[in-house]
Amino acid sequence: MKSQLVFFVYVFTSLVSTSVIAKLYIWPKLKNLRADQALEALIAPQALIRLLGLGFLIPGVVSPCLPPGFAVPAAGDDYTTAVLALFVMVALHSRSSLAKPLAWIFNLVGAVDLINAFVQAGRHHMSPTYFGAAFFIPTAIVPLLLIAHWLIFRLLLRRESTSWDYTSQ
Repeated sequence: MKSQLVFFVYVFTSLVSTSVIAKLYIWPKLKNLRADQALEALIAPQALIRLLGLGFLIPGVVSPCLPPGFAVPAAGDDYTTAVLALFVMVALHSRSSLAKPLAWIFNLVGAVDLINAFVQAGRHHMSPTYFGAAFFIPTAIVPLLLIAHWLIFRLLLRRESTSWDYTSQ
């Protein structure tokens, strides 16, 4: 029980810290960029970061007690999100008309994946010790990604139509 409390405090504090950093330092810079430029800055790192979830499938990285009902969907959804990030990056970079719809798909899939992972962890009564060497993923990486998804939603909901009108730029 003590390790679960420490785990919760770690995740919560990481989420709060990331939120403060985003509010004070990241959002003020992003909101002054064109939406597509700001999205590139938030989405590009996820093409690599989301690959960390594949570690849930590697014996020795995680405990053999990590339930496959959690590990397989979490790894698969992270991989799917990483691939979607690549598509969005290319669409944004090439100024494709598909950039905004792809960014929405990426962000919805990625955010739902993270929320679902928390739900599934609770459903499987997972102990923090199950994560083994991958302990940093739910405690540091997931809060960071959740805040990135929040910022992406804010950018996608901005009403600046010129940010997406590539013919006028």
